[in-house]
Amino acid sequence: MSLGPQYRKLFAATTISNLGDGVGVVAYPWLASAITRSPLLIALVAVAQRLPWLFFTLPAGVITDRHDRRTLMVGANAVRAVLTFAVAAAVLARQGTIPAPDEVEQVVGTEWLLYVAVIVATLLLGVCEVLYDNSAQTFMPAIVEKPELERANGRMYSAELVANQFIGPPLASVLLLVGFALPLFFDAATFAVSAALVFATVVTPRPPAAGAEIVERRPWRNEAAEGFRWLWRHDVIRTLAISLGVLNLLGAMSTGLIVLFAQEVLTTSVTEFALLSTAGAIGGVVGGWTASAVSKRLGSGGTLALTLWGGAATSALTGFTSSWLIAALLTSIYIYTAIMWNVITVSFRQSVIPDRLLGRVNSVYRFFGWGAIPIGGLLGGLLVAALDGPFSREVALRAPWIIAGVAQLVLAALVGRKLTTARLEAARAASGEGNVRAVTPAPR
Repeated sequence: MSLGPQYRKLFAATTISNLGDGVGVVAYPWLASAITRSPLLIALVAVAQRLPWLFFTLPAGVITDRHDRRTLMVGANAVRAVLTFAVAAAVLARQGTIPAPDEVEQVVGTEWLLYVAVIVATLLLGVCEVLYDNSAQTFMPAIVEKPELERANGRMYSAELVANQFIGPPLASVLLLVGFALPLFFDAATFAVSAALVFATVVTPRPPAAGAEIVERRPWRNEAAEGFRWLWRHDVIRTLAISLGVLNLLGAMSTGLIVLFAQEVLTTSVTEFALLSTAGAIGGVVGGWTASAVSKRLGSGGTLALTLWGGAATSALTGFTSSWLIAALLTSIYIYTAIMWNVITVSFRQSVIPDRLLGRVNSVYRFFGWGAIPIGGLLGGLLVAALDGPFSREVALRAPWIIAGVAQLVLAALVGRKLTTARLEAARAASGEGNVRAVTPAPR
C-alpha cells in the first residue's frame, strides 16, 4: 500500500539532504585532519556539531509545538545551505594553504583561522540540525497514519543510509580528488533542494481528537518542563531515553576519532575510508527494511535486546582489528542494530506521545539521547590524548572502541528486563493506540 504523495516528497527531501550529509561524512573529517593532527582538536569538531543537542534541544521542542513544523524544516535547511556554502567558499579561498587530500598525514601544524571558522559553522549547523530533526520526527505523524509509522520510518531510514553511507562517501572521495571545497559546495546544494521539496509538501490539518484540551501558550520554560515531566513519568520512554544517551555517549567516544583510527591503525587511503564509511549502509538498509518483520517475529522488546547485545559485541571487536575490511563488516553489523533500534523506538514514541506534546517530549528525549554525544566525543578525545604517551599511539586509538563495547554489554544486562515486548505493548495500549496497531505481536 502506498504511503501517499506527501510522504514521497518528504522521503525525497530527506534522501537528498542525506546524500549531502554522506559526502560530509568523509569531507569534514578529512578536512579536519588536514588542518590539524591533534586528536583533541579533531574531537572538538564532532563536539561542536552535537553541542546544540545539550543547550538548544529543549527550546527547540517548544518552538516545534508552537509553530508550523513544515515552515521550521524549510527554514532550517535553507540556513544550512547558506552556512555550508559559506564554509565551502572559505575553504576555497584558503585552499592553497591546505595540503592535498592524499597528503594529510604530512601536516604538523594547525591552520587556526580555518579551524575556528569550521568550529563556528559546525556549531551553527548543529543548531539548525536540532530544529530540523525535531520538527521532522513530529511532522511524520501528520502525513502517515499511525499503523504505518514503522513501515514509513523503516523505508525512510533505509533511504537515508543508502544516500548517507552507500552513495555519499564514495562520491565524496571522487569530489575530494578535485579539492576540499567541491564536496562542501555539493552539500550546500543538497540542503537547498531539500528545503524546496519540504516546502512543496502539503499537509491537510486533522481535526483535534474528541475531548482534546485547548491549551493556552505559556512561558517556554513551563512548556518545556511539561514535556520533561511527561517523559520522566513514562517508565518505558524514560528507560529508552537514558539508554540512548549512554549508547550515544559510548559510540561518540570512538566514532569521533574514526578518521585517525582509520588512517593510523587501519592505514586507509581516502578511498578506503570512504568504503569503510559506506559499509554501514549495507547493514542499515537491511535493518530499515526488516525492522518491522523482525519486530513481528521477536517482539519489539526482543528486537531491542538484539540491538543492544549486537552493538556491544561489534564495537569491542572493532577495537581489536587491524583490517579495514573486517572493520567494515563490523560497522555494517553495528549500523544494522542501530537502525533497528531507531525504527522501533521512534515509531513507539510517535504512537504513544500525545500530539500536542510530541515536539517537547521528543526534544527532552533527544536531550538525553543526543546531548550525550558531545560529552562522549570530548571524553574520547581526552582519553586518547591521555593514553598517547604512557602507551603507544595505536593502543590509545583502540582503547575507546574496546571500553565502549564493554560498557554497552553492562548496559544491555541492566536494561534488558525493562524493555520487554509486554511492557512496550502495555504502554501502547495505555495510550489508546493498542487497539489499532498491528506492527508487533501480542505480549508473550
